[in-house]
Amino acid sequence: MTDNQTPDERRKLARRAVLAAGSVALTAAGVGSAFAAGSPGSSGRDADGGAAEDACYTLTSELVEGPYYIDADKIRQNVTEDQEGIPLDLRLKVIDAESCRPLPNAAVDIWHCNASGVYSGYEEMGSGGGGPTGPPPSGTPTNTPTGPPPGGGGHQEPTDDKRYLRGTWRTDRHGQVAFRTVFPGWYQGRCVHIHVKVHVDGTWTDAGYEGGRTCHTGQLFFDEKSVLLTYDEEPYASNTTTRTTLDEDTIYPDNGHEGGLLYLRYDRRHIARGVHARLTLGVAPDETHDG
Repeated sequence: MTDNQTPDERRKLARRAVLAAGSVALTAAGVGSAFAAGSPGSSGRDADGGAAEDACYTLTSELVEGPYYIDADKIRQNVTEDQEGIPLDLRLKVIDAESCRPLPNAAVDIWHCNASGVYSGYEEMGSGGGGPTGPPPSGTPTNTPTGPPPGGGGHQEPTDDKRYLRGTWRTDRHGQVAFRTVFPGWYQGRCVHIHVKVHVDGTWTDAGYEGGRTCHTGQLFFDEKSVLLTYDEEPYASNTTTRTTLDEDTIYPDNGHEGGLLYLRYDRRHIARGVHARLTLGVAPDETHDG
């Protein structure tokens, strides 16, 4: 590094140093084992703190908000309410993708459908806005959508005052936030997913989070192995809506963890005991991405 380099050039060199250091770490740990821990098919074997997840120089994909978002009015970590399903412990870490630093005091929203594919606040719309039902889903892709899937855009006004499986919480000084919920179900035209938003530069008050802007709108996805294991468990076994697989989904960007694919840990023989999910969200806090 020379004295006549611009700040931008020095920043690029520093980033290359981060990438190089990451490569050395992978080599020392064993390249094969490092990538096995972070691969989409490693559910139940994922190691905490995998190098791939902490790739802070990667922005998490921005995706559509969908029609069922309701502004943060439930400041809570446990969003389950009376909904039945496999317990899901969801832990997210929010970082600045440019500096790699955690984002404390950010507001993180999550919302998703229940095991039957119904969103709170929109129960009159049925399973994801309603869709044809058929025989219980299988692992074989069926009925690949030919048009825009439900949840692709166009905000809908709520039809009721239910708010289960929705909540907002504050990131700690490490940029981390945790939610207690249930494993989502599915509805016509979409794979199993959770919606997420990150808000910054607002103010936390007794009433909740006010002002600021949305710097990230995304979705979190589950690999096919985990979803298939839910089929024999109630209430998922009673959901006969034709399911769209991860590969068929037209919103999932098909880029692994960068696109929102969760790291999962669970007992494959007894998934009903609960699932632990985690992901680092690399965001651009100075930008606005409201979906």
